[in-house]
Amino acid sequence: MREVRALMVEHLIARYGLAGLFLGAGFEGETVTVIGGLMAHRGLLAYWPAVAAASAGSFVADQLFFLIGRRFRGHGLVRKAQAKPAFAKALAAFERHPVIFTFAFRFLYGLRTVSPMAIGTTRLRTTTFLGINVVAAAVWGLVFVSLGYFCGQAVETLFGRIHALAPLIGGVVALAVLIGIAGHVLHKWRGDA
Repeated sequence: MREVRALMVEHLIARYGLAGLFLGAGFEGETVTVIGGLMAHRGLLAYWPAVAAASAGSFVADQLFFLIGRRFRGHGLVRKAQAKPAFAKALAAFERHPVIFTFAFRFLYGLRTVSPMAIGTTRLRTTTFLGINVVAAAVWGLVFVSLGYFCGQAVETLFGRIHALAPLIGGVVALAVLIGIAGHVLHKWRGDA
């Protein structure tokens, strides 16, 4: 039964994996893209199409957020984003080094989502953002898919060790849950007494 489920999952990944990678790279980011690289390492996705899907997803999402910032500057959605500290950080970094920041924001933790919207509120030309976004998205997709692809052996080794220790880990987790329940019951009992 386990082999049947594994084959079904592999079939789904082979059929819809690139579309999932495209969407995941655009909306979630690095984690999905690294997983796409792992899937390429396992042979479930082809490497270069995985890089292309991740890059395209990142490009489309960032272009969309830029256009939202550009078109809806005064709208509540953009004003709500402007109230966040990350928005101010993004604008400050952009003002210091506009081209470098426009290229690098997707690699900066905590600034990936808000930055294209913040840049959209500036005077940067749309065509300039478009050109930088194409190159940056391609580099980003290549880096994170490659990270998953080339680290695939290490991840497989780690999961193999974890799989071998599954009964021990399961026992420890069950014991922790029982201790937690007992502590909760004891706390409630003492509180009611």
